[in-house]
Amino acid sequence: MGRGGEPVTRVLYPGSFDPVHNGHVEMVETAAGLFEEVVVAALINPSKGGGLFDLEQRMALLDECFEHLTNVRTTMFDGLVVDLASEVGADFIIKGLRAVSDFESELQMAQMNAAISGVQTLFLPTASRRSFLASRLIREVVRLGGDVSDMVPEPVRLRLEGRLGSGTGSDG
Repeated sequence: MGRGGEPVTRVLYPGSFDPVHNGHVEMVETAAGLFEEVVVAALINPSKGGGLFDLEQRMALLDECFEHLTNVRTTMFDGLVVDLASEVGADFIIKGLRAVSDFESELQMAQMNAAISGVQTLFLPTASRRSFLASRLIREVVRLGGDVSDMVPEPVRLRLEGRLGSGTGSDG
């Protein structure tokens, strides 16, 4: 049951998504199968500077990557995640866990969010075949000319190729 006693229907999946990768896609597809609505929110995260895409570009990529899921919508936000959760009427915030180290940092954020707003966080584990994926690592590999084509959805791969030339695609 959600905070008001009604069935859980809507969850918020916040992140920087710079860039969105196949681990993110897996999380959203899993959540879309569990909940009536998933709101994917691209946030400005000052602690993750030096991004590949600006907020509007990330929003466009999220829209493309999740257009096959009818119960997923995207939004952008600059501020507290709990304020956005309240604004969109989310019953829970969801976060993906790749490793124990994720749990430590995500648990601290979840506890802070609950303390200031009452919004609880649900943790979903990623598939082990994608547990190594992190946007920060993808950005680093791309900047050094490596191939990330198997790690990102097709719209992201195409956008990266367009921005950075070959080296990100399967034939580069």
